[in-house]
Amino acid sequence: MPRRTQGWAALVGLVSVAGGFALAELLSLMLAPSSSTVYAVGSFAVDITPSWAKDAAIALFGTNDKIFLFVVLGLIFAAIAALAGRLELTRPPWGSALLIVFGALAVYAVATREQFVVLWLLPTVLGLLAAIVLLRMLTARLRTWVVAATAPEPSAPTAPAGATPEARMTPAQESVLTQRAAPSRRGFLTLLAGTAAGAVVVGAGARLANNAANAATAAVERVREIFRLPQPATAAPPVPAGAALEVEGVSDLVTPNEEFYRIDTALQVPAVDPETWRLRIVGMVEEEVEISFAELLDLPLTETTITLMCVSNPVGGDLIGNAVWLGYPIRELLARARPLAGADMVLSRSVDGFTASTPLEILEDPDRDCLLAVGMNGELLPPEHGFPVRMVVPGLYGYVSATKWVTELRVTTFEEDTAYWTDRGWSAMGPIKIGSRIDVPTSGSRLAAGTVPVAGVAWAQHTGISGVEVRIDEGEWQAATLAPAISEDTWVQWVHQWQAEPGTHQIEVRAIDATGEVQSGQNVQVVPDGAEGWHAVRVNVS
Repeated sequence: MPRRTQGWAALVGLVSVAGGFALAELLSLMLAPSSSTVYAVGSFAVDITPSWAKDAAIALFGTNDKIFLFVVLGLIFAAIAALAGRLELTRPPWGSALLIVFGALAVYAVATREQFVVLWLLPTVLGLLAAIVLLRMLTARLRTWVVAATAPEPSAPTAPAGATPEARMTPAQESVLTQRAAPSRRGFLTLLAGTAAGAVVVGAGARLANNAANAATAAVERVREIFRLPQPATAAPPVPAGAALEVEGVSDLVTPNEEFYRIDTALQVPAVDPETWRLRIVGMVEEEVEISFAELLDLPLTETTITLMCVSNPVGGDLIGNAVWLGYPIRELLARARPLAGADMVLSRSVDGFTASTPLEILEDPDRDCLLAVGMNGELLPPEHGFPVRMVVPGLYGYVSATKWVTELRVTTFEEDTAYWTDRGWSAMGPIKIGSRIDVPTSGSRLAAGTVPVAGVAWAQHTGISGVEVRIDEGEWQAATLAPAISEDTWVQWVHQWQAEPGTHQIEVRAIDATGEVQSGQNVQVVPDGAEGWHAVRVNVS
């Protein structure tokens, strides 16, 4: 088959699959955003992706890991579609068969989503049928054009075996074939262009509308009109004087909501109606407990400042943030439920099916502010950070504690139950390790000789930081100036005034916690329980 014809066939496959996806997205908009084929397949891909691949994506792309996933999925979809187009032209009906196999996988992906209902299959199934119909129609038009453009006139002289159709024809015959193929060519191109345009308009419009419908923006605005974030019964401790250093470039003491990192398994932000939201405490308890959002807001709420950190945060990474949280102590609700003897874990579940395993003793600890949070930095939780309710637990990495959009707490045991990330090879406990980071100067900076402030943040969750040390070019460790900490559950800013001399230099930092333990300098990767090592930057001084 001529290469040009193969290209047209591949384009037919791409346009057909795009048309099927467009119809599926339109139907999911009418039915339920959660029935989206695109997001179901994407979520399924997240679930089956090996931990090392997810970790690599987060390390490379940070909070843009989901964009990277969609790019990869798009390339895979395009490759399958192009192959289907070529097969349908050269070996029918294998192109349609390939789409059926691919569609079956998409149906399975939709069927395995949390809160699945059978009706959710409708967009994917109808989208698949539309893709197959388009593939067969467009391929038939393409085949008609190819035949009309290459078939010789009946009276044409016989050419040597192996000669191309063009070699068998005189210029006059070639002109006749071109004229005869023109209507077939126009018909094919018209149908192809029309289908492509329709797929773009319908698909893009439906996707944007689906995003808008599912981003919970309307729900947040509605709840802001109905609910008011109450004043805390217990206010957060005041920020000590001098806790925020006047050093340009150092991380904010409290991270603004729009800058707070977001790492989770949800490809689209769940739209949770606070008026129908319920939290249930079940499992190994004497009495099951259920509470609504309005009831939660009526309870005496606690305000506290807590630093959260993702276990995928590399040494020197930015998957960490400090915020003022407002919520109700989890231990108080657990006390209502009265966990049974032998229970040692709480399996929290998100509305999207994510689960986390948290030690029961930590959630019941009276000296630890483990919250069902409803507020973040003085406002209702943003949708992407768990609206209407999420868990906030100081001292544990988020993958075992910080469940967003939480709907259930199951009291159980580590022997009986496992969670999303522990099923994928991560540690079951996940205590946050001592860490520190250099914010300024950044690696590769060009500095003027003289006094240069080296500054950043350090943390030792639920223990506290007692000191930070800096060294230059593997020399002696020198004590940095430590700002007052808000609490042992927050990071602390530090600064060291370095007398920089001309040349290329390496700067390293390490922290010391309140018990005297020194941050490890051994290089350890994030899997299975968090990275270790001293953050270092290289700078040029002139």
